[in-house]
Amino acid sequence: METVLQSPESTLDGVARFAAAEPDRPAIILADSDSRMTYGALHARSARLAHFLSARLDVGAVVAILLSNRLEYFEAVFAARRAGVYYVPISTHLTPGEIDHILRDSGARLLLTESALRPWPDIGHAPATLERVICIDADAEIAPGLSYSALLDAGSDIPSLPDRPLGLDFSYSSGTTGRPKGIKHDLADQELRKALAGDWLSFFAFDPRSVYLSPAPLYHAAPLRFSVRCLAQGGTVIVLPRFDAQAALAAIERYRVTHSQWVPTMFIRMLALPAECRSMHDLSSHRLALHAAAPCPPQVKRQMIDWWGPIVWEYYSGSERAGATAISAEEWLAHPGSVGRAKQGRLHIVDADGRECPPMQDGLVCFEGGPTFAYHNDSAKTAESHTPEGWATFGDIGHVDRDGYLYLTDRRANMIISGGVNVYPQEAETLLQDHPLVHDVAVIGVPHPEFGEEVKAVVELKASAPADAATAQRLMDYCRERLSSIKCPRSIDFATDLPRTETGKLLKREIRDRYRAAAKTSA
Repeated sequence: METVLQSPESTLDGVARFAAAEPDRPAIILADSDSRMTYGALHARSARLAHFLSARLDVGAVVAILLSNRLEYFEAVFAARRAGVYYVPISTHLTPGEIDHILRDSGARLLLTESALRPWPDIGHAPATLERVICIDADAEIAPGLSYSALLDAGSDIPSLPDRPLGLDFSYSSGTTGRPKGIKHDLADQELRKALAGDWLSFFAFDPRSVYLSPAPLYHAAPLRFSVRCLAQGGTVIVLPRFDAQAALAAIERYRVTHSQWVPTMFIRMLALPAECRSMHDLSSHRLALHAAAPCPPQVKRQMIDWWGPIVWEYYSGSERAGATAISAEEWLAHPGSVGRAKQGRLHIVDADGRECPPMQDGLVCFEGGPTFAYHNDSAKTAESHTPEGWATFGDIGHVDRDGYLYLTDRRANMIISGGVNVYPQEAETLLQDHPLVHDVAVIGVPHPEFGEEVKAVVELKASAPADAATAQRLMDYCRERLSSIKCPRSIDFATDLPRTETGKLLKREIRDRYRAAAKTSA
């Protein structure tokens, strides 16, 4: 495949160039309704919004985006990039309190949202740093005498783009304390610019003929970044409003999809379709299916390769962009279970004393030479994510074989990966610990056949509380009223004595190991 690379600085010119050459060619299509945004519209609408933003925000200011999977997501993202500001994608499943924390922590000055997702009734309830809340589907004024629709539908007038550095995403992921942590890169970081140019993902080979299917929520870093990459190369992005196994296969056929990206849960759901449903769609246009975000069960990956052929690639990276590995289907069949060799940064495996491990010995997975990053407002976590040599880590444990292929054998100590989403249990633990019926609690991930892991709470009740189904439901409802559903236990078991060290540290590994052993026994 011929690779077409484009530097991030040329992204804006690329969109303008494609708009000038083929203004009516679709840039984005919503698969459920066939609604479309052309390159001409993407260029014009994002330029008008960028002009509005740059007149009000300094370079490096922060804009938050709280939108469902819709066409306007892309005009908001490209406007922020063109205005030289950071944009924070926010999950649509967060509670108002969780959204409030991200807005305060990031220092966002403007929120782009929609009426159904607006977290408060008016700006008076928003964080003090937030100056504007713009509902893209409302006719309210965003400036004196100007509504959002009037601004973006302003005839044929296209303002000049501001002379600013390209804006970047400012992604949030949960931290070890349970609070989301912002991952912020310097707009002037040349190593990051080099990484964003796409050299480590040259195998993905986007070009103006590419059609990329994004079946996941756009607030996740990978789906959004790959969609932007595709548009920067002149391709077409097909967006599913929400994942549906049958709809995803239908979209590949209908739009002649060439590229796609998935998490293992999606593979599992597609494989669970009846054979006649899986075989009824023409998937011959499909050239490359990428997956990441969570470990893929080997039997699931083998079935996908058997079904789709050797087009299934996997990569290992993180929102921090510190490094990456990748592996083709052919390589994976020769090295089953591996996530590939280093494609960005130099891979190191180090032991507890910081010494480099030989092949086949587990240690902390680190990358040397990748872009620098920092956790916003958390210098301690930033320091913990780097070795004394300056090598960066996502906190995973693994080893390399003698050919340099990486195998992940454990994850961050307490992280749960459910359906490709990272969940940290501390928030749910802290919340449950405050419940009047709870004496002690551990929240862990237990094996789940579809999601990979399921969030479970193991609770030691106070003597007065009955250990029954009604109590379990009461505790789960208590969580769901206060946290986003992905962080809440889907089930609760009761214990009489949770294991702790002499110093009081909860021995979660012992608890997790019991459930994993039980799952293996019952398999």
